[in-house]
Amino acid sequence: MARVSESATLTAVAPAPEAVPGGPHPASVDVRHTDCLALLRSLGDKSVDLIVTDPAYSGMNNHMRFGHGRIVGRYADPANPRWFEEFRDDPEMFLALLSECRRVLRDDRHIYVMFDSFSLLSLGALMRECFDVKCVIVWDKVHLGMGHYFRRRHETIVFASKGRRKLSRRDLTDVWAVPRLRRAAYPTQKPVALFDRMLDASAEPGFLVCDPFAGSGSSAVSALRHGCRFVGADVSERAVALTIQRCTAITHGEPDPLEERHERS
Repeated sequence: MARVSESATLTAVAPAPEAVPGGPHPASVDVRHTDCLALLRSLGDKSVDLIVTDPAYSGMNNHMRFGHGRIVGRYADPANPRWFEEFRDDPEMFLALLSECRRVLRDDRHIYVMFDSFSLLSLGALMRECFDVKCVIVWDKVHLGMGHYFRRRHETIVFASKGRRKLSRRDLTDVWAVPRLRRAAYPTQKPVALFDRMLDASAEPGFLVCDPFAGSGSSAVSALRHGCRFVGADVSERAVALTIQRCTAITHGEPDPLEERHERS
């Protein structure tokens, strides 16, 4: 369940004082240790230019009644480092999240929200209550995943807009073949390349990119590499620390420590 904090702990990553030659533009990063709604409610109306996020849905896991598994360990155990606190994704809570996203998003801007197969069917249609849904993008993970019946190899991303805005590129299809990370440093860590597709299509240098479920910071890394500013949050102290570590490296022209780790594994 998402917690709404009365006093959020703010952690900011200062940009490098000058642009690194051949690297991203210096840009500000604001990463907060708080929950999604507390972050969004702290932002002004029409203050962000792009929302890209992968909510920590609980619906599929609760529906499947996970117990102890080889991949995630003991599901929902607070002491389990392989899992994380989830967002209570009932329709009322999800609509509250989407309403705040709409409020903070500028007019004529885009939003990308990732869904698993359960949440797409149970919550995906609610996107139409707040945004103009343009299409559903399929993320082809390339490698097979878990599954009791057909093995999972994809997730979905609902692409929508607030107002009218064209894509920056016209050569992107609605199926994105981006290999999932193996032996990732953080549960459900997404490849930076996945967020790169979103920003390639919808961002401009100087845009403020928002991710209310920042996780390990892949969206923040992508934002910096596109010369954008970033604001995000996560309820996990470990996730915030990883995001800070990655963003600090990027702003100083160093390799991304988490994806470099993945490439070596």
